[in-house]
Amino acid sequence: MKKILFPTDFSDVSNNAFIYALKLADFINAEIITLHVYQLPQANYINISEYLHEVYDVTELSNFENYKDEVPVLRSIAENNNLEYIKISHVLILGNLIHEIQKMTKEDAIDFVVMGTKGATGLKETFLGTVATKVMNDVKTTVLAIPEHCQYQPIKKILFVTQFRTEDIESLKRIIILSKFFQAHIDCLRVQTSNHGNKNDAMEEWSQIIKNQDILLHSITGNDVEGIILNFIELHKINMIAMHVYHKNFFEKLFKISLSKKLAFHVNVPILAIHE
Repeated sequence: MKKILFPTDFSDVSNNAFIYALKLADFINAEIITLHVYQLPQANYINISEYLHEVYDVTELSNFENYKDEVPVLRSIAENNNLEYIKISHVLILGNLIHEIQKMTKEDAIDFVVMGTKGATGLKETFLGTVATKVMNDVKTTVLAIPEHCQYQPIKKILFVTQFRTEDIESLKRIIILSKFFQAHIDCLRVQTSNHGNKNDAMEEWSQIIKNQDILLHSITGNDVEGIILNFIELHKINMIAMHVYHKNFFEKLFKISLSKKLAFHVNVPILAIHE
């Protein structure tokens, strides 16, 4: 059985994303491990050591009680979506969120991380949100990020943003496997700036791979990369975006969008980040 790690803070954003985790678990025959990571509150004592044990006990007990209250909420979400048969276990950890996700994905052989993301509120923010972006960059497992206003829709159209390079082919193969579960169509999109050639592409190899598959290849030239991608999503009614993560900070660089674009395009599409 496959494993899905679901980091949660029990917010509405997380609870909304839990539906996607449940649906994915159902499609790929996976169990879900929910993860809540908390930290000790900052104390201003002169001699912190003599108070630390008391602070730790109170904080741990408080978080455990809160966690016990929230677990039935997740079970109710599963029942309301007729997915109560999905195996779900729960983990409560004192520590750093990113570190604990990295640790669990390695030690427990996690196949997917699914998490909710907070939308951008400022001009310089990405729509993915700081924490989710860091998870997508730093955690070497396939990550599915669900924007806060994204209401669940069956995954019927997947957009793979690519440059048709050889190093993207392995990611394409993973997406093809996933698309079989969803019975989804795949659009592969290359956005090429006007001053950039395509010498490094592997179109012939790609053409062979997609034979007899429900996949279309698209190439659009333009300097407004983000705008072209967002317009494609809107025009083709895309249900999921998939991307190969080449390097750290990939998502911060790709998805810094202007205020005008945020107003013009209301992004409510899950994003799948696939690492090398």
